[in-house]
Parts: sequence; C-alpha cells; structure tokens
Amino acid sequence: MTQPKLSICIPTYNRAPYLEKALACLAQAQWPFAHEIVISDNASTDSTAEVVERFIAQGLPIRYLRCPVNAGPGPNLTNAIRHAQGDYMIYQGDDDLLILPRIAEVVAFLDANPDVSAAHAPWYLHDEVNRVDTRKFYEVAEDTKFAQGDFLSVFEFLFQGHVFPEIAIYRMDAVRSAFVPSHFCFWPFVYLAHFLDAGAVAFLKEPFYRSVTASTVAPERAQAGMDDVMSSWDLYRGGLEYFLHFGAARGQLSMGEEARAIYAKMCQIFTALRMSVAVRLWVARHDYVRAYELYTRMVIAGQGEHPSLGDLKDRLPVMVGLQRLAYAVSAVPEITHLVLSDTQDVAHIAELLTSMGLRDNVEVVADGGSADPSTTAVLASSAERADEFIERGHPRGFVFLEQELLGNVVV
Repeated sequence: MTQPKLSICIPTYNRAPYLEKALACLAQAQWPFAHEIVISDNASTDSTAEVVERFIAQGLPIRYLRCPVNAGPGPNLTNAIRHAQGDYMIYQGDDDLLILPRIAEVVAFLDANPDVSAAHAPWYLHDEVNRVDTRKFYEVAEDTKFAQGDFLSVFEFLFQGHVFPEIAIYRMDAVRSAFVPSHFCFWPFVYLAHFLDAGAVAFLKEPFYRSVTASTVAPERAQAGMDDVMSSWDLYRGGLEYFLHFGAARGQLSMGEEARAIYAKMCQIFTALRMSVAVRLWVARHDYVRAYELYTRMVIAGQGEHPSLGDLKDRLPVMVGLQRLAYAVSAVPEITHLVLSDTQDVAHIAELLTSMGLRDNVEVVADGGSADPSTTAVLASSAERADEFIERGHPRGFVFLEQELLGNVVV
C-alpha cells in the first residue's frame, strides 16, 4: 500500500449494512493523494468481515483490524488510530458519510498551513431517506484560524457560536497525544485544548461531513448519539472547564476571581442552551419529569424564557403530575385499575398516561364500579373526594390527590 496522506478511521460493531453504505461512498473518492481506510471491528458477529473483504477485493485501500473481543467504543477507535499511518486522520462513524470533494479541499488547506494541528468544520444533519441535508449542527461565518495557545479567543468563539468541535481532520503528529480517555469532560473540548496546545486550529465554514439522521437501512431507528444530547449537558460543562483549566495552566487565561466568575457564567449559559435541546427531546418522548428538572436548571442559568420552551411552561405542571401518577401506579404490582374521578375526557387522559409509562395492564376508568378497592388506584380532585374513596375501602396509599401530584411543580 502506498504511504497514505489521509487515514480514515472507522470503528464498527455489528453494523454491516451501514458500513457497506459508508464504504460504497468512499469507493467513489478520486483524491489527488493516497489514503487508507482503517476499520477496527469490535468482534462483530454479523457479516461485517464479508462486507469488508468484498470492498478490499474491489481495490479499496482498507486496513482491516478485527478485535478478539468487544472492548468498547473507546478502545476500538484507539485501535484504529494506533494502526493509522497517514499524515492526517479523520474519524468517520460507520453510518455516516464524507463529502468527498470537501475532504480534498481541507487536506489542501492543511498542506498549505503546516502550523494547523486540526481543521474543524460544522457538519450536516442528513436525511438519507429523502436525500436532503436538513441543517448544519452549528454555523461558522467564515474560515477562521486561531494561533497556537490562543485559548481566550477560541473559548469566546465556542461560546458565541455554540460550537461543538466534534468533526475535524487532524494532523497525525498531534493526534497520538491529543486523543486520551475522557470520562467527566466532553471529549471534543478536551481534544481541542490539546490540539490548540500543539499548534494552530482552524474552523472552516463549509462542512465536509454528513451525520445521517434518517438512514435508508433503517428509517425508523434512533439517531446514534441522541442519548448524549439528552443527558450529557454536565459533560459539556466539564469539557469547557477542562479547556479553561488547560489554558490557565499554560498561562494564557487569567484565573483571578472576576475572570473565574465570568467563565463560570459562560459555562453555565452554554450548558443551559444544550439543556433546551434536551428538554424538547424529552418532551417528544413524553418524559415531562426529566424535562421539568432541566427547566429548573435553565431558570437558574437565566434561560427560563428561552424561546425553545414555548408554551411548555404552561403545560408542565399538569403533564408532570400525570407522569408522577403513572409512575406511582405502575410501581405497585397489584394495581389493575385507575379511577379518574371528576375527569371529563377519561380516554384522552388514559392515552397520555400510557405514553408516559403507565403499565399496559392497568385499566383507566371514570368510576371504579365493582372493581376491588385493594387493586384500584384513584385520582381525586379534592381531599373531600379522597375521603369518600377511603371510606369505601380504598387504601390511602392508592388514593392520589391532584394537589399532591402538582403542588411542588413550580414554574
């Protein structure tokens, strides 16, 4: 194999149909430089090996590494990187696509800027089913280059543009020390600190990567990484704090009391804005309890009126109360019926409760009728109504007051 200029590192596990589409895209590359595709297979049990062998037979410059056991995603990527031999390296998800002409342009940019250790760019969220790029993950107004060690300017750039430095083509000399395990800090900010310490970094305007959100392989699948978006906001804050610490340790950022207060507020706002995205996603999953918890944190960060919340604040108390009811009823195995006293649209509320996790074998009714009180929960609109059901033999712990469910949901 000719000495490659670019190594495309693809960790994979049991995703042969996705990998096949990614390799089919790479098979169309006509770059003016040699490249290699380094695939690290985490002991897949599907047809991954057969897919790879078929593309090797077609002439793709693939270096195929098969791990003896599944060691997890981090070691799998590390394995690919440690075997890569290119001057530059890019990570590619096995279900994502590269924009081939742009890759050649970014490699040319790195050739012309030997001081740049990493060239970042926003990426497209791509609907493969409808063959359309839906949006960029973030925006860059113009190609921007930051000098080595300019931590303050880069931090302000990240904050102002709400930038996530996840996609880049890296200079391999810097990769080997920059890519380290990261647990409590979001890895792109950690790596960015390391790359900025090693050299200049660039943020380019035009994407060279497509993150596939709707795949023709499985149109209904959840997008990879969605769970991170919904739950990793504290990692984002941790990553920014890591970045700031690194800059301060290198003497590039002030750590005086006033400066630290400003940095802390900026990290808090950045994190709250990511929470606003998570709120929408949790609401889409009918999990209003989690959405409410995030809302409370957004308020403290000064983002309680963020446009993304819309009319959600008005609906939160009732929806959180209903979900708390669904949770409590579902937690008691013997409950088979739920009475919604003084509720007009029982069918609609029953549908909401089911979407929020109410057990399928709990029947929601307007009146308990002949149902056994010992297996029937009740939602009562007032203390007086609750007493009526208790007098009829319903256990107090099975009788839920609206005020008990709603009283501590404050917006």
